Amino acid sequence: MQHQKKFIFLSLSVLLSLLVIIGMQNYTLADSTGVEPVESEDEESEVDGSEESNLDEEESEGINEDVEGVEPAPDREEGEGPFENLVIKDATMIDGTGAPPEGPMDILIEDNVIKQVGNVEDDILENAEVIEAEGMYVMPGFIDTHAHIGGEAQGVSAEYVYKLWLAHGVTTIRDPGSNNGPEWTISEKERSANNEITAPRIYAYIYPNATDFGEINNPDDGREAIRAAKEMGADGLKLRRWDPPIMEAIIDEAQQLDLGTITHLEQTVVSPEYIPNMSSWGLGSLDHWYGLPESLFEDRVVQDFSADYNYSNEYDRFSEAGELWEQAADPGSDTWNNIMADLIDDGLTMTPTFSIYEATRDVMRVENEEWHEKYTAPSLQDFFEPSTESHGSFFFDWTTADEIAWKENFDLWMEFINDYKNNGGRVTTGSDSGFIYRTYGFGYIRELELLQEAGFHPLEVIQSATMHGGELIAEEHNNPVDSGVIREGMLADLVLVKENPLHNFKTLYGTGIERLDVESGELEEVGGVDYTIKDGIVFDAKQLLEDVEEMVLEEKEQQ
Repeated sequence: MQHQKKFIFLSLSVLLSLLVIIGMQNYTLADSTGVEPVESEDEESEVDGSEESNLDEEESEGINEDVEGVEPAPDREEGEGPFENLVIKDATMIDGTGAPPEGPMDILIEDNVIKQVGNVEDDILENAEVIEAEGMYVMPGFIDTHAHIGGEAQGVSAEYVYKLWLAHGVTTIRDPGSNNGPEWTISEKERSANNEITAPRIYAYIYPNATDFGEINNPDDGREAIRAAKEMGADGLKLRRWDPPIMEAIIDEAQQLDLGTITHLEQTVVSPEYIPNMSSWGLGSLDHWYGLPESLFEDRVVQDFSADYNYSNEYDRFSEAGELWEQAADPGSDTWNNIMADLIDDGLTMTPTFSIYEATRDVMRVENEEWHEKYTAPSLQDFFEPSTESHGSFFFDWTTADEIAWKENFDLWMEFINDYKNNGGRVTTGSDSGFIYRTYGFGYIRELELLQEAGFHPLEVIQSATMHGGELIAEEHNNPVDSGVIREGMLADLVLVKENPLHNFKTLYGTGIERLDVESGELEEVGGVDYTIKDGIVFDAKQLLEDVEEMVLEEKEQQ
């Protein structure tokens, strides 16, 4: 847990409190074989947990209480539609399949479904709501496959988070862990499905022991807990730390019940066999990369931990994680290729979330990004600041050597992900924003840029952000694909922009870019998403950003 770091500047009272917490944790570990007791101990606790200590106690006891202080979204006032007939007229279409742009194209939407792609007849146009999109680009709505709705620790409301996502074209998210409480997230999911709130479509993935079932001590308990999760209305499970027999039973039961599975393994349980085994059992997606380089070890079976390493010290955890890929097999080696082939054959999806780790290779770049001033809430900025208390805020003594190691780590990690894609593996786009200086929405666009840096063609980046996310969600729930591409019969989730994203993904940031007008010699601001369409409802993306800016200003005035 983040509170457990032992630094000499902590007061005696805090140290005594830490000893009590450590004792409770050790009791849970010893008393409950196989139980996943400390969600906050993951490298992202996520770059995943909210208020880690509260979540730890609740999850280890199977308690299912709402997290206090997280404000649900208000009833929807924004957006127009859905319409009986809506036509996007004369756009250049990037359809999400990897096909090159095509246009001008018309898209006819009836209610919330795409009914026609091509030239729409005049008699239909006469009775339709029309978006004149000549010179604009239309894409499928973006899917963020690793997106936390925020939490009490970040101090932001759901409205703030949702509007930032929609303002950046994100129309669907998977919330891994549902850290605001399973019922809270499932309620928001249902409200979004009914378009009662201004929000993306939500898929709620919960921890197996966050149901009313209670402790999980054996495989049968695991199966019962998954049935309880299904009954609650969860869409999937997030898996972190379980003994292999329990993990296998959980994954198997989830598959039988059409529930998705995400893993973010903790360094305390990874081994060279764990990810390949989970993949063979039917794991849906590996988020981040924990356990992946370990599966490529050739001359060791555990990470080369330093003698004074303490997993509860986030500086130790993140700094030494930056050395992991160098301990793995070389790119192109038999081990590299064979493990990759096995994972691809199993159908395992990779969701790398590069952007959440970028500060490890250049913290000054990330903490000074231009959108923080207008769009990062003060409470969220406070959460980001170096601290021994807040998760992911471990930059209190981050060194040049740490950044050099992480740059090399990124190179190898990106090479594996690009090879995975090139060999037929599915890669989706997840941002994990709300931690480590990553503001919601903006962090997602940065992930697109980093996929391109990894070697993806811009069309492959869009494919990852749209079609592959739609395929993964449909496959995990044994449903037909209904989103992620622009095709007749698909949901009307779309993004409209004036600038060509294939030329420059930076134009998708809400802040846009400055570009020189060569004729006038003056700089002009261009870019940003213009319209986000979710379920046939048209949202003015720039207005949503203005709403967020007002929220931030109001919070600053109250300080």
